[in-house]
Amino acid sequence: MNRFEYVVVSIDGDYANLRRTDIELEELKLVARALLPAEIVEGSKLLYEWMQYTIME
Repeated sequence: MNRFEYVVVSIDGDYANLRRTDIELEELKLVARALLPAEIVEGSKLLYEWMQYTIME
């Protein structure tokens, strides 16, 4: 399964803008906050694997 690393760039209502950090990409990914951990804030580092987002420490 694929594994991707993101950082939360901004939170806008029910959505968050994520930027990949494991590779160089300029575009942001818009993700519904319902799919993300409730504790996220701008700057949170996230790991996506097995179709689930978790906070990286």
